[in-house]
Amino acid sequence: MFGPVRVTAATPIGGHAEPRPALIAVAHGSRDPRSAATMSAVVADIAAARPDIDVRLAFLDLNAPSVEQVVNAVAAQGHTHAVVAPLLLGSAHHARVDLPGLLAAAGTAHPQLALTQADVLGPDPRLITTLRDRTLTALSPAAGDLRPRQRLGVVVAAVGAASTTANARTSEVARQLTAMTGWLTEVCFATTEPSVAQAISRLRAWGAEQVLMAPWFLAPGLLTDRLVAAAPDVVHAKVIGPDTALTGIVWDRYDTALIGALSLSA
Repeated sequence: MFGPVRVTAATPIGGHAEPRPALIAVAHGSRDPRSAATMSAVVADIAAARPDIDVRLAFLDLNAPSVEQVVNAVAAQGHTHAVVAPLLLGSAHHARVDLPGLLAAAGTAHPQLALTQADVLGPDPRLITTLRDRTLTALSPAAGDLRPRQRLGVVVAAVGAASTTANARTSEVARQLTAMTGWLTEVCFATTEPSVAQAISRLRAWGAEQVLMAPWFLAPGLLTDRLVAAAPDVVHAKVIGPDTALTGIVWDRYDTALIGALSLSA
């Protein structure tokens, strides 16, 4: 299978070479400062991977700079096109409603700036591999042998959404993790059911001798703390955070969105 087509800095647009469109990476935002710090580190890695492209971090809520502020800055720099990549694991209300609304308003304010929204991160197999690796490290962070010595049950913990379709995608993450590792898996949500306790109970009933929490979160924050408080006796793996796979996925989303935009304008 061929990988995604990469648009390079020398690709002609409109008959002549132009600078690559900017990348605006949009994170959720949180009252917890650890979240913004982690997302800043994530975007620093993204920017370092392709230094020829102007990369900016924006937040949907609770942190600065906002999407509006970053779009204003990108327009002021003279860009005529920016790809907006949601740093979101699911395609729920923020990706389907909030962000498109913000971009529509920004497009009205800056008609000279084309804004193309890329796809969310989603249950990309590369992120499932990262989730597996975080789990293995949490099992035995100081030992050389990372193989589980008991039948392992993993709770894949996510935010949770009002959309059952969005929540079902978290179940897909758990299914992929099981297919990759053979581990028993169950999902739980920080804001809806099934709860942490329900997920752990199900895994125990299925024969799990050891249970571990694998947070399907990009950054730590109030919700990951809530999950820890709900299951203090269970080992909790680290969040995804800055990661080579995450960087690659964001650039794939950028390239795919850009190619689609160019084909529409051809």
